[in-house]
Amino acid sequence: MEEVPDHLDHGLQIVFVGFNPSLLSGELGHHYANLRNNFWRILHQSGLTPRLYEAAEDGELLKLGYGFTNIVSRPTRGAEDITREEYNEGRELLRGKLEQYRPEITCFVGKGVYTEFSRRKQADWGFQESSDPVVDGVKEFVAPSSSGLVRMPMPRIVGIYRELSDYIREHMPLS
Repeated sequence: MEEVPDHLDHGLQIVFVGFNPSLLSGELGHHYANLRNNFWRILHQSGLTPRLYEAAEDGELLKLGYGFTNIVSRPTRGAEDITREEYNEGRELLRGKLEQYRPEITCFVGKGVYTEFSRRKQADWGFQESSDPVVDGVKEFVAPSSSGLVRMPMPRIVGIYRELSDYIREHMPLS
């Protein structure tokens, strides 16, 4: 199965980082393609996007200043299928991507994605207050997973993403 291509560029406001693509995303070649995944609805409801996008339009979000990648590129049924070796390799590859492209903010879509990447034992929702970010100069934001399996109420999830939207509007309006 093909890897889902990254959507990265210099000058991005946010790069969204997931665990890895779902099998359906791998088949279709687009991020967050599973209809049970709430990612696109969350972005719209939180104010991060002006309209509801579809997974097939993931590359279009570069125009909004948003990029996409994963800590592991291999599509799997679930994150539990990712091997320790894949995480170790993915961690270094992701660090290299973030150092190369230097987005303003890295949004980790799930606490587990952030703790795997940062090697920190825990994280709070929202901006991480660490004086030692993994990539110097790149703000770290931890948001809930958008998986349909997440038990957190949707209004709470959207509210956390809205913090990111509010920050963008206040500190980094698109020119």
